[in-house]
Order: sequence, then structure tokens, then C-alpha cells
Amino acid sequence: MPASKALLIVGDASETLDTLYPYYRLQEEGIEPVVAAPERRRYQMVMHEIKPGWTITKEWEGYTIEADITFAEIEPEAYLGIFFSGGRAPEYIREDPDLIRVTQWFFDRDRPIASVCHGVEIPARADRVRGRRMATVAKCQFDLEVCGGIYVDEPCVVDRNLVSGRTYRDNGRYLRPWIDLLLAERAEREGRADR
Repeated sequence: MPASKALLIVGDASETLDTLYPYYRLQEEGIEPVVAAPERRRYQMVMHEIKPGWTITKEWEGYTIEADITFAEIEPEAYLGIFFSGGRAPEYIREDPDLIRVTQWFFDRDRPIASVCHGVEIPARADRVRGRRMATVAKCQFDLEVCGGIYVDEPCVVDRNLVSGRTYRDNGRYLRPWIDLLLAERAEREGRADR
């Protein structure tokens, strides 16, 4: 029986709701969430909010999450898909060569991919957003467009195998289409295994 796992990409300062909502939704669907990060250790997540009257985002500590696997240890073919969480983590983990390798693998094989908020910075750095329509937080529009992507200000954007949302406020809109892609990928692998 093929494995039923999906990768959640995190680092310190990953956004709490961006990360935990898909983590538990995957479990509800019978898909094991595997948390991947630069090292195997506990990571501090954060919460973000623009307070009334503020023009910048306020940040404070959220929950922590334990990494199950490092980017270097990822064998992409063992996973149904990949999820890029938001927060500030993508700003520094996007330079990891193993994360770039894994990201390119999922894009190049049209496997199920999801991204929210600042998560777009990882596939943009991996040179895999050219010509692709994506939602992201407005302040990352430049990151997407300078790398050839197309910014769409909607709660859910589906571009073939790529599903994206703007912020955690879109969790209830964009995650279901990604899970549907994962379930279809699982069914296809199970069908191949039965032959």
C-alpha cells in the first residue's frame, strides 16, 4: 500500500494558524502530516495581526511544533504533496539547497502543492512560479511577480496542481481543493499498486 503522507514546510517564525490548520485537517483525511524543517528540533511559531490603526504587522509567539524530518532527509517520492506555510520562516529557509531541490521536484512532476501567505517565497526562490497564478499576502505580491508569477487577490487560487491562499483567513477556502488533489494522488497511487 503506498504511503499516505504530505510534507508541511516550516521554520522558526512560521505562522501558527497557517501551519496547524493544515496539520490537523490532513489527519482528519487520513493523511499523515510530516513536518519538515532545516533541523530536527522544536520550532517556535508566531501569530500575526494588523492591529487597528497600525500600518505594519504585530507579531507574538504562538505554539511550537516539532520537526519530524530535515530538508536534507526528504525523499519526495514518498509524499503525496507539499505545503508551504507562511510567517517569516520562508524568508530564511528559502535559501536551503535541499528545500529548493524538493520544491522543484514537486513542481516538475505536477504533484499537489499548497502555499499560503509568505510561503510563496519558497517556490519563487526555486524558480517555479513563472506564468503561474497564485494568491499570497499583498506584501509578497512583488516577490511573486519579480519571479514571473501572476498575483491574484482571491481567497483560493487553483492553477493545475498548485493551490494558494492569501493568509490564514483563507484557510477554509483554499485547503479543501489541495486536500482533494492529495486524495486523487493517493487514489492514483493505490490504483497503480493494485495493477
